[in-house]
Amino acid sequence: MAGKITRGSSNIFADLGFDYPEEMETKAKLVSQINAIIKNRKLTQKKAGEILGITQSRVSDLSRGGLSGFSVDRILRLLNKLDRDIEIVIKTKTTKKPATTTVIFADKKLA
Repeated sequence: MAGKITRGSSNIFADLGFDYPEEMETKAKLVSQINAIIKNRKLTQKKAGEILGITQSRVSDLSRGGLSGFSVDRILRLLNKLDRDIEIVIKTKTTKKPATTTVIFADKKLA
C-alpha cells in the first residue's frame, strides 16, 4: 500500500511547523558553513571552541545542527571569528511571492 506523498515547500522548517521558519533556515545554512570551515581546517572541537570563544560541547551542538541558543547575530560573529567577511544586501523583491532571506556563500570550495 502506497502512502500519500505531499510536496513540501523549499523550507523544511516551514513544512515541519516551526515558528520563524525563515530564521531557522538562515541559521541552519550559516551553521553548515561553520561546520564546513571547521572540517576544512581539520580543527578539533576543542580547538574550534577556543577560536570561537565557546565550549567544546557547544561546538558539538553546532556540528549536530543544534541551533538552540544561537541567534543569527551570534552565528555571524562566529563566522567572523573564523576569518569570514559577511556582507548583507537588502534589495527590493522582484516577484509577487513573499520576501525571503537568501544566504549565498562566496567560498565555492566550502559550498
